[in-house]
Amino acid sequence: MSVAVYGSKRNQTSMSAIPDRGRTQSARAVSFAEMFTPKLISVFKEGYGLKELRADVVAGLTVAIVALPLSMAIAIGSGAKPETGLFASVVGGFIVSALGGSRFQIGGPAGAFIVLVATTIERYGYDGFLLAAMLAGLFLLIVGYLQLGTYIKYIPHPVTIGFTSGIAVIIFAGEIHDLLGLHIAKEPSAFVPKLQTLWGALPTFNPLAVAMSALCIGLILGLRSWKPRFPGLLVAVVLSAFLTWVFALDIDTIGSRFGGVPRMLPAPAFPTFSFARILEVLPAAIAMAVLGGIESLLSAVVADGMTGRRHRSNCELVAQGYANIASALFGGLVITGTIARTATNVRARAHGPVAGMLHALFLLAFMLVAAPLATYIPLAALAAVLAIVSWNMADRVEFASILKHDRGEAAVLLATFLLTLFRDLTEGIAVGVTLGAILFMHRMATLVEVQTHGSLIQTDAPDSDIGNAGFADIGNRDVQIYRIAGPFFFGAASSVGKVLDEIAGAPKVFIFDLSSVPLADATAAQTLKGFIEKMNKKGTKVILSGASHDVMRTLLQNGIDRQLAGFSSSVEEAQKRAARASAEAAG
Repeated sequence: MSVAVYGSKRNQTSMSAIPDRGRTQSARAVSFAEMFTPKLISVFKEGYGLKELRADVVAGLTVAIVALPLSMAIAIGSGAKPETGLFASVVGGFIVSALGGSRFQIGGPAGAFIVLVATTIERYGYDGFLLAAMLAGLFLLIVGYLQLGTYIKYIPHPVTIGFTSGIAVIIFAGEIHDLLGLHIAKEPSAFVPKLQTLWGALPTFNPLAVAMSALCIGLILGLRSWKPRFPGLLVAVVLSAFLTWVFALDIDTIGSRFGGVPRMLPAPAFPTFSFARILEVLPAAIAMAVLGGIESLLSAVVADGMTGRRHRSNCELVAQGYANIASALFGGLVITGTIARTATNVRARAHGPVAGMLHALFLLAFMLVAAPLATYIPLAALAAVLAIVSWNMADRVEFASILKHDRGEAAVLLATFLLTLFRDLTEGIAVGVTLGAILFMHRMATLVEVQTHGSLIQTDAPDSDIGNAGFADIGNRDVQIYRIAGPFFFGAASSVGKVLDEIAGAPKVFIFDLSSVPLADATAAQTLKGFIEKMNKKGTKVILSGASHDVMRTLLQNGIDRQLAGFSSSVEEAQKRAARASAEAAG
């Protein structure tokens, strides 16, 4: 932002026209019905035939194959039973695709939620978690219907990288137990106590579990390199189950720890709740809603980038809300848009939301048919799947780049990462967003510059009479013109106000060119109002020119009306008014 002095009436050169950004034509308003129309309806309106159905069947089956082991692995990593991940993918995944605002979004349990879900279950029990998940769904509905989804995109990039990387580290730490086959009675969810417990249990490692997890990791990475389209996750899990069954390996399995996987969905039921219970789980519910909104919209943006399509953010949040409520009713985990499965859906050439709905139905079919086989799946294999997930979640290149190139953003990144790791995910996001906002405001405020023959604002300089020195030679001129450019907000108001207060002299007319001010807030308006009132007491008339509709509204709302100052559409018009006023005064 800059404030520039153009000089007096006697030596003022002509100014080039500056476009009024506030008066540009806005895009066509989208109706409420259009905003919340599911993409499924849009796809059907375009025409949907056998060709499109075949494409969606292939894509849905491909995604289901990927989602099957992931859903169970994420559930176990979250401290829940493996079937709760399948319930979430079947019920919530179907609703996300049927009602969502993205053509390709795949809903289900996500690795980003593992830490939050595990902590919630540990504190409030699984019934308390289900209540929190339902409340999170309700919050997402409110945010979506109030059309607040667009504000979620203002999460700073370093915050996203920080909490994602922190979650990745915690997920991997949580899988060491099963990767090594350690014997631990109860593993703490907090990071430092977890590491201490794992270290103490190292002598109890199971060589068979280590070999199985190493085999699965090697197989997944090898197939990904050799045949990227091959379902390496499912192959590794199926092979490990086959080896465990054939050789009767002494290793922890889904059957030995959880008793297997049910072959059908449970009957829907509400969790136990009371007003006191709702207040107790409210912080966890808010955290789930915030994280779910961020994750789902990030996933939708990824799909848009891969396809050239455009999602409806508020419609997507509404679908996520209904999906979480329904998933909790069936005892499932919390739901969000899943980036890996959504990308798989796009790469499998899905045509639209039907692919996501079919993915949920295929998972239900797998449960009905293959549930008994899940008994033999080693937990080491599912831990290997999550180890790969955590490795992919941590954007190591971007993490290092932020640390290297920008100290301010590095501070935001490290604060978010360390708080997520050692304190709490919610604290990490809250502190990261706050620091990011402060950093942004600081950078915007440093753009303020008041110019005459040189800059009149000096950063961290001692108080001095710089204003009087800068304007001493023009203090007696009849007309002075100032130009304010950039966002005039509270972060910049104090710097601008200080320089304006130090201006010497009282010309007959002050003209403020506001044509390049895209926005102004109440603090800036009050700063300007104080200066105008001071000039009026000295007999100086102030004219504000070129203000956009939004800026004008802010000024009027804060008491800068036509009794206090004059208004004109341009600097040229203001100069003509000043000339007429001078002529009338002289006559």
